[in-house]
Parts: sequence; C-alpha cells; structure tokens
Amino acid sequence: GRIGVSTGEKVLDCGCGIGGPMRNIARFTNAEITGVTLSEYQVIRGNELNVAQGLKGRATSVQCDFLHLKFEDNTFDGAYAIEATCHAPRREDVYGEIFRVLKPGRMFACYEWCLTPKYDANNELHRLIKKKIEEGDGLPDMASQEAVVQSLKNVGFELIEARDMALDERFGGDPWWLPLYPSWNPLSFRFQMTPVGMALTRYALTVFEFIGLAPKGTVKVQTMLQQGGWGCAQGGYTGTFTPMFLMVARKPLN
Repeated sequence: GRIGVSTGEKVLDCGCGIGGPMRNIARFTNAEITGVTLSEYQVIRGNELNVAQGLKGRATSVQCDFLHLKFEDNTFDGAYAIEATCHAPRREDVYGEIFRVLKPGRMFACYEWCLTPKYDANNELHRLIKKKIEEGDGLPDMASQEAVVQSLKNVGFELIEARDMALDERFGGDPWWLPLYPSWNPLSFRFQMTPVGMALTRYALTVFEFIGLAPKGTVKVQTMLQQGGWGCAQGGYTGTFTPMFLMVARKPLN
C-alpha cells in the first residue's frame, strides 16, 4: 500500500532473506518482486519456495550485494527494505543504490532498527543494551532515528513519513518485545531468557555438540543469539530501541 504499486509493476525487496514478505506482497499486489540477498542458500531456498507457491515470475530472489545493486538506473516502480538496511555500515551507501535504481516519482518504504530519542549515551545500561543488540545480531554501529532520516535525505529522497510503529496504539495486545523478555515460569518459552534458562540451554547444547548431535559452533551461535535477544528485550522494555522505525520516502521527479 505505502509504495503504491499495482499489477505487473517492478518492485525491489532489498535484503529479502528467504523471501516471506516478498511472497506475501507478490500475492497481495500482483506486482513482480525481485528480492536481493548476499546469501546463496537464501537465494536457492527462496526461489524453491517461490515456485512451490505458484509465484514463478512474480517473486524472484537474486544473489547480490545491496551496496552494489546489479540493476540499471530507474528500473523499479517501488522499493522496500524490512529490517535489512541496518546491516549497512553506512546507510547512505545502501539508500543511495536504492535511490539510483528507483524510477523518479516512485516510493521507498523502509523498516529500520534504531535507537530512539530515549537512548542516552551517558547511561551505562543503555550503552550495554546497544552493544548486545549489535553483537547478537551482527550489526555495525546502531544509528538513531534522526540519523537514518538524515541519511535518506542526504542521498536525495524526499521524506513523506517517519514514525516508530512500535508506539502505535492500534497494535493493541502485548508489546513486541515481550516474547524475548525473561519469565520465571518454567513452562514458558521465555524461561530460557532467564540466567538459569540460559545456563541450562548452554549446558544441554554443549553436551549435544560434544556427542555430535549438534554441529560444531552451535553453543557459540546460541550464546550470541541469547545476547541479542536480551538486548532487544531490554531495549524494548526501556524504550531505547525499536525494530519498527518506518520511513516512507519518494525519489523526486526531476
């Protein structure tokens, strides 16, 4: 809806992963979506799923670095990125490429991971939260909402809208971070986020890795993900971090 595309138009999904959103958007809009990801596995698996779900030609995954998009200027009728551009060391590099391949007058919608205005660089807990999210999710230096908006403008986009969707009342129900927040109920999935749950998980995986039931490096990956989960949960709880900062921008006509 936000990027205003219709049947047969060409849309870029920047950092598509295995393409869940891409397939939904292809079905919903009847547009032709091209998704780019660096991972060869994600391209192969994504295209298998595209074909299996009857979307051949309407959803296509391509292996490509989003800092160097292999498309001509002014190719796409719309573009979006969902929690992907936060992996770019410099936002201008990826936004600039999206700007280049987008047709004039067309829209780009982006969900970013950002620090909110509540983040205080002098607060030790806030700094720890930021560090854990970056380490656990393999991110470079996390940017503020102000900085990502400025980066969009720096490459030439006109900003239409920017807001933290995590604060939207209309979602109702539980906050987005609750599933990641520790619970001392041993029957809850969230128990594994507690210090005891983390230790038990680590112990079990160490045994599995040792006897060959889990691949080498599993414990290391799990520890990293737990740290990232803790950071996201605490960032959500303190209101210093959002994974849902929505920006909608237009490439000017001239």
